[in-house]
Amino acid sequence: MQKQYEAVFIMTPVLSDDQMKETVKKFRNFLTDKGAEIVHEENWGMRKLAYPIQKKSSGFYQLFEFKVEPEVIKPFEVEFKRDERIIRFLTVSLDKYAVAYNIRKREKKMAKATENVTKEAENVTKEEL
Repeated sequence: MQKQYEAVFIMTPVLSDDQMKETVKKFRNFLTDKGAEIVHEENWGMRKLAYPIQKKSSGFYQLFEFKVEPEVIKPFEVEFKRDERIIRFLTVSLDKYAVAYNIRKREKKMAKATENVTKEAENVTKEEL
């Protein structure tokens, strides 16, 4: 039976934009090749680390929320350990409450984005008049 997981990983800040996208694609493809369903994906961009890791003070953050069989998680984490572009990662299993929270959070974010677009459209029309 598939369970829902959330994985956040930090890539080294010395990567180019293309290298970062390639790394994300590698892990996305790993999951989908193993039969995972990507529920949500989010690029958090470059962020400052709370403490230096491998003498680096910032990194590119990426989040995957996905459904997959539990036996896929171990090889997934081994791939993180093998890739020198990854400086930290964390994979957690989500219970029904965490899944519901994530859904509400995404819906709220979408509603706010829609509201902002609507306000911008209203402002443009007012300026044209």
